[in-house]
Amino acid sequence: MPRLDTVCSVRPRTGPATPLLGALVRRLRDIVSAAFLLTAGLVHADNGIEMASFDVARDHTGVYLSFATRFELPRGVEEALLKGVPLHFVADVEIYRSRWWWFNPRVAEAMRTWRLAWQPLTRSWRVSFGGLNQNYETLEGALGALRGVWRWKIAEPGQIDEGAQHTIEFRYRLDTAQLPRPLQIGVAGQSDWSLAIERSAALR
Repeated sequence: MPRLDTVCSVRPRTGPATPLLGALVRRLRDIVSAAFLLTAGLVHADNGIEMASFDVARDHTGVYLSFATRFELPRGVEEALLKGVPLHFVADVEIYRSRWWWFNPRVAEAMRTWRLAWQPLTRSWRVSFGGLNQNYETLEGALGALRGVWRWKIAEPGQIDEGAQHTIEFRYRLDTAQLPRPLQIGVAGQSDWSLAIERSAALR
């Protein structure tokens, strides 16, 4: 594999240098570096979650994302569930159009939220999503319903510019901001509650 600094080497044309030209050259170099890392399949460091699969599909009806994660709830998180504290898992996606001469504009965004709760009366686990509720006999079954999604539409056809390069920024996490306020303060900085994973990908 070629060295990154070799791949990203940019030489301006000969002639008097200007601050604007220097800024443009640096900007172009950063974009080429980012593109190289994306092509290499860069995956951001995760906290307690592994990415089992990640696939982006595009056709005439739009852009679709399918993903699956692997994780288990730490003991402290599961104990909070059993005490009646619901958990919220959030997946959010942003799509940016790449351009070398200015900041990349965001052209599309999407978000999904799952709510997981223990039902002591029925001794079951409930997963709520988009107004729908489903009960599961085991915690593993409930987690299986929220660890991923298949063919999630994240952009309409008109939001993607033909011929332009686009980057997808994805994040999946346990959203501690939706915990009861006293618990938010108590779990701040605790690794058990830092369940999150991120990924960047080029849209082709």
